[in-house]
Amino acid sequence: MRDTRESRLLLVLLVAVAFALITVDIRGGDQSPLDGVRSAAASVFGPVENGVASAVNPVGNAIEAVRDSGARHDKIAELQQQNEELKQKLGSSDVTRNRATELDKLLKTAGAGQYGIKAAQVIAIGATQGFSWTITIDAGSNDGIQRDQTVINGDGLVGRVTTVGPSTSTVLLAVDPDFTVGARMEKSMELGFSTGQGDRPMRVQLLNGKANVKPGDRMVTFGSQGDKPFVPGVPLGQVVGLDPGAGGLTRTVEVQPFVAFSRLDIVGVVVVAPRQDPRDSVLPPAPKATPTPTVTVTVSPSASGSASPSSSDSPSPSGSPSPSPSAS
Repeated sequence: MRDTRESRLLLVLLVAVAFALITVDIRGGDQSPLDGVRSAAASVFGPVENGVASAVNPVGNAIEAVRDSGARHDKIAELQQQNEELKQKLGSSDVTRNRATELDKLLKTAGAGQYGIKAAQVIAIGATQGFSWTITIDAGSNDGIQRDQTVINGDGLVGRVTTVGPSTSTVLLAVDPDFTVGARMEKSMELGFSTGQGDRPMRVQLLNGKANVKPGDRMVTFGSQGDKPFVPGVPLGQVVGLDPGAGGLTRTVEVQPFVAFSRLDIVGVVVVAPRQDPRDSVLPPAPKATPTPTVTVTVSPSASGSASPSSSDSPSPSGSPSPSPSAS
């Protein structure tokens, strides 16, 4: 509409009429003259409003549901994160307990042998394609570690230090084929040399070909001059196999190591050697043999005069069945 004099007059007139209607409605109180007009408008536009509301309400509900769904999703994600954190805490608690146990065993072994040790943790293992059995520990020259020092854990000999860096070191394991250490039999003092064979028992060549050896006999390290690379008395393993070709200048036996090399975690580098050879004191108490009961058969006479066998839990002095005298 163009801005003309007539349009301005019309606008003023409409405004005046609007004010007049408002004044009449306010002054009318509860019985306003415009109630009839409102009722007519409500009857005309009410169904339209209800229809629009019915159409809009599902959309609004859907939008609210989407909003609630997002909130629920966030809550589920939060609960899942809390669950993962609890699992990690439980897992770390198990690892902490295991390491505490390993450290306790290490300290007991070091105390029994009077070894001054520097505890370290295994942080890497050697590459299998290198055909060598090695580990990397988180201790180096900054911690007083030197080349050719003995490495032990709570069970026995782990290996020797071969490479030293400022904060890490490489350890050649006792099961490596290039690893050789002097060994000594428990009690009998028979000497030999132990060589690693990977995942098989270690091979020990005893210097005495007539040495009296049997499965279950235990061995410790003999030690080196100047205590490098090996200190004496470290548990090595126990005999599990004998070379059938005995009687030569030397005798070969197979020794299963005490250390579980596939589960290494906490180790100790011997930085101070013992003042005296601990001999066999680092070895745990030998297991006691359980006696096996034997059953022997004795012969006793029957009423008809013929002998009948009977069992007894104790052997006779001769070790053979003894007949009882017959009745006359």
